[in-house]
Amino acid sequence: MLREPNAQIHLAATALVVMLGVAVKLPKGEWFLIIAAIMGVWVAEALNTALEALANAAVPGVHPLVRNAKDVAAGAVLIAATGAAAIGCLVFIPHLYAVLH
Repeated sequence: MLREPNAQIHLAATALVVMLGVAVKLPKGEWFLIIAAIMGVWVAEALNTALEALANAAVPGVHPLVRNAKDVAAGAVLIAATGAAAIGCLVFIPHLYAVLH
């Protein structure tokens, strides 16, 4: 899965978020939110990768229903990533504001 370009982006984002969380000394409750958001994205990415692999094995050629299924699975990853970004903003902006002011 880590060979997938999007998974590499998620890995980089995960590393940056964890480093930022350590840098601003997130309290335990906020770590729970961040970890849940990270896990949500990784679960969605894993399921998307699994669905794509199964679809490619079942129907090697182009098929409109398979294409739609892949699009929906990719959309789920986008939804998870957008939600994680929103959680990240809600958690980190007050900490970054405090550090900068």
